[in-house]
Amino acid sequence: MSEALDSRQLQAFAAVARRQSFTLAAKDLHLTQSAVSHAIRALEDDLGFRLVDRNGRSISLTEAGEQFLRHVNSILREMDTARAGLDAISRWGHGRLRVGASTTACQHILPTVLREFRQSFPKCVISIEPGDYHRQLELLRGNSVDLAVMLEPDKEAGLTFVPLFEDELRVLVSPMHAWARQGRIPRGGLANETLIVYNKSSYTFRLVSEYLREEGGIPGASIELGSMEAIKELVKIGLGVGVLAPWVARAELESGALVALPLGRRKLRRRWGVVHLRERRLPLGEETFVGLCQAVARDMALLPPGLADGASGTAG
Repeated sequence: MSEALDSRQLQAFAAVARRQSFTLAAKDLHLTQSAVSHAIRALEDDLGFRLVDRNGRSISLTEAGEQFLRHVNSILREMDTARAGLDAISRWGHGRLRVGASTTACQHILPTVLREFRQSFPKCVISIEPGDYHRQLELLRGNSVDLAVMLEPDKEAGLTFVPLFEDELRVLVSPMHAWARQGRIPRGGLANETLIVYNKSSYTFRLVSEYLREEGGIPGASIELGSMEAIKELVKIGLGVGVLAPWVARAELESGALVALPLGRRKLRRRWGVVHLRERRLPLGEETFVGLCQAVARDMALLPPGLADGASGTAG
């Protein structure tokens, strides 16, 4: 093996490992598939180990490849950090910010944060990668984003979680719904109701499903949608009830277009925060972004009097 590794070969290997495809890796790297294949073969020859098993159109990492990938990801992260540090020294306000965020965070949290961030770093190149909980973990581990605004990871090793705020999931109903007039959900009421839910593969749906099973509140039917806005609209016209955090429907709750009720006898809470790889030292731009997220989260918690504990609910 030669003394130095070729960074282009390492980038090709990381892309192939992440995408499990030479074609998709080549597309990500803006190279031809043959160029990526050649880079992987050259790297294997240099190391003296087979890194990738090629089975027709499918590929997988060998044991050596899996072990080597951990080192490659670390090397590439250090290279990115070095470049970012030099950019910060030579060009104040330049550099890049790669952020992953859930669809909800993209709509309700990031606009204010990015507006404030742009004032301090006007020439910073900002990229946003939307996606659900599992997608954000994948982006972080694949070094595709530096920070992710998301729900607290479930005992994930190697990650640092900076808390922003805690919310409570509640049942949202139309003001014309009988539950709204009663101010509560009758025992067993969900069994006769249609629950309008967001993305059954999402982490939040898993939390809600586990909660309802434990509380004995399994709904009679469900409608799955990929949009929080669509869920709110269907709830407004009485096609079912939704389970959302009140801060996502703050405008509707304040106007009386929706009413929020406790989900059950105990509260179902979630923690939101900014997540990054534990070994990364955040440059100034990323530290500033995290601080702005915390400031916006504090502002979001300042709801009008009477909304916090009343039937309309609040983000805790």
